[in-house]
Amino acid sequence: MNVVRNIVKFLYGHAILIMTLLIVFASLILFWLQKEDIKTYISKPQYHFYFIAQNSVDPFWNEVMKGVEKSGKDHNVVVEFNVPRFNNPEEELKFMDIAVISKVDGIITHVPNGIDYTAAIDKAYDKGIPVVTVENDDSESKRYAFVGTNSFELGKEAARLLIEATKGKANVAVISNSDLEEDSIEHNLKMNGFLSILKNYPEINIVDSYTSRMGILSAEEITQNIIESKEEINAIFTFSSADTLGSAQLIVDRNKVGSIILVGYGNSEEIIRYIDKEIIYGTVASDPYKMGYESVKTLIDVKNGNSAPTFIDTEVKILTKRNINDIKSLTE
Repeated sequence: MNVVRNIVKFLYGHAILIMTLLIVFASLILFWLQKEDIKTYISKPQYHFYFIAQNSVDPFWNEVMKGVEKSGKDHNVVVEFNVPRFNNPEEELKFMDIAVISKVDGIITHVPNGIDYTAAIDKAYDKGIPVVTVENDDSESKRYAFVGTNSFELGKEAARLLIEATKGKANVAVISNSDLEEDSIEHNLKMNGFLSILKNYPEINIVDSYTSRMGILSAEEITQNIIESKEEINAIFTFSSADTLGSAQLIVDRNKVGSIILVGYGNSEEIIRYIDKEIIYGTVASDPYKMGYESVKTLIDVKNGNSAPTFIDTEVKILTKRNINDIKSLTE
């Protein structure tokens, strides 16, 4: 009886300690069980892809990367991002070399102009690494597919929008960015599409053509020169979303809203706000988010041996004040 009393006395005197130890022990068991559940439900990523964008300052590429990231999560693949801050073909080529050396499962890449990128794509192909190009293509290379828009059609739609905005009568300045070199295929396709429509409108005159360095400030400087010129330019068309934003900002700063009609490119939230305030008449735009999302899906199809089209058209969108509700839905 004394032994029993002593045991009871001991347990009673150390009840708090015993309860604490039991709680800790139970917690450890629960943690271990949860950890095993996590191991069960989270599978190893299917593939490791490598993504190379043109730059990190253009809102267009930020949207592309959002699409890539979401598609990667939805399809259980890891996507490694590699992006120069500003347009830098040599840096893109360096990233391409790193991807091949790293033996990644696939590469999604923008194709820069002014550099032999074809050889880099072909090298990846020869090493068994499939390549999908996005936004800018290299049809002469061994890439598996291109995800983007028809540049000729984009130029035609831009011309139609400019005609609508100016009622078929204007002195126009065109601003293209430095990556769209005048002898590049993409630039020529866009300009040929643009001019193929405008040739039927003799009262629309392309007075000047400017090339900007990548970045909003460059477009602002060019727009300032346009305003100060003696050419009586009353309409501007810009080829990139960064240039569209830069030109719009300068038009606001110089109180030229209404005096200079701006037709541009892109569908970022800031561009949409400018359209809503009627600072930008309208823009033509591809769907950068869809480009990113579909590029990952296409590369997965290639890796899995499924058939994939060589051109995935993300189509051209026309954004104006009239369809502002649809425009806003694009960014939600």
